[in-house]
Amino acid sequence: MQSGNVTTPFGRRPMTLALVRRQIATTEIKPGKSADKWKVFRDASEARELLGLQDRSLAVLDALLSFYPDNELRQDAQLIVFPSNAQLTLRAHGIAGATLRRHLALLVEAGLIVRKDSANGKRYARKDKAGEIESAFGFDISPLLLRSEELAGMAQQVAADRAAFRKTKESLTICRRDVRKLITAAIEEGASGDWEAIEEIYIGLVSRIPRSPTLDNITSTLEEMELLQREIINILEVQQKDENISTNAAQNERHIQNSKSESFHELEPSSRKEQGAKPVDDDRTKREPMRSFPLGMVLRACPEIAMYGPSGTIGGWRDMMSAAVVVRSMLAVSPSAYQEACEVMGSENAAIAIACILEREGHINSPGGYLRDLTRKAARGEFSLGPMLMALLRANESDGRRVG
Repeated sequence: MQSGNVTTPFGRRPMTLALVRRQIATTEIKPGKSADKWKVFRDASEARELLGLQDRSLAVLDALLSFYPDNELRQDAQLIVFPSNAQLTLRAHGIAGATLRRHLALLVEAGLIVRKDSANGKRYARKDKAGEIESAFGFDISPLLLRSEELAGMAQQVAADRAAFRKTKESLTICRRDVRKLITAAIEEGASGDWEAIEEIYIGLVSRIPRSPTLDNITSTLEEMELLQREIINILEVQQKDENISTNAAQNERHIQNSKSESFHELEPSSRKEQGAKPVDDDRTKREPMRSFPLGMVLRACPEIAMYGPSGTIGGWRDMMSAAVVVRSMLAVSPSAYQEACEVMGSENAAIAIACILEREGHINSPGGYLRDLTRKAARGEFSLGPMLMALLRANESDGRRVG
């Protein structure tokens, strides 16, 4: 059973308040608590990067645990091990003395062990007449028992992040392949469009992936690559529709010319005015909803909007829309123009449009008129925010601006 007394390190090792807190915490382990030491070790190994540990640190921890006789760490047991550096070196696969001391210090700093130094700095145990350990000086491993649930949670988080990274990286690989082949097919088959510029955007996205990417790196690149893919498909779809319309028009013309009707005008549809029909209300016409875009990508394309969010940051779409209202007023965009944009584009896309206008403020004479023009085009299905966002992302990248 541990005494729970706070002890200071031997020699020149400094004492810190963090060490005091850790030693006090070991006295607060719930009575009867226990944990499998090798399960705790595996969790600590999984979470080593979060703990700031290296592989050698884990080898030293493994050696320390091997000196604890039981497989189960128990609150009512003596949890101090006292091997010499020579013994630790042997069990840590011949690790050098200086390296051993450095990694012991890292384990202490990570809060996985606590030093219990004797008066002369030696590690040993004093036994009573019955042969039971009365007091021991060495390394207290009770923090492992204290933090067993925390370490398990950290290990699960690391495993989840690893799975998410693998899944996202796989999605990016597939998306890269699709975009590359779509661009190649469009160029080789002579599809209309500025494919050189699109290919340049693709190359820029690929070259931005670091040698050792993080989940954030992969996620942000995937979002932009998916946006580029959607825009390529949109260009090809529009071109296909135009070709179909041209083909149908040609077929209709041939049909009319071959008709046996006495009058050409009898087969031509009358205008709505001649029929006395009422104009179709634009709000009643069916429009495909505008695509939604990831907020993170929007903020990378339009970083200026962030300072107008609550507390100078944007943490979600609610903050984004609040910032857009502030910017709308600052840009002198009338409430009616913004309301119409919200009705046609949707609230999120209207906020994105305001953010894009803010980025290009120096190049737009009338932000209100520009927004109304975008809204009219969106109502006719002739406007998408995708190209605008891609252009801003590309501009920010070429300027070397750090966004997001």
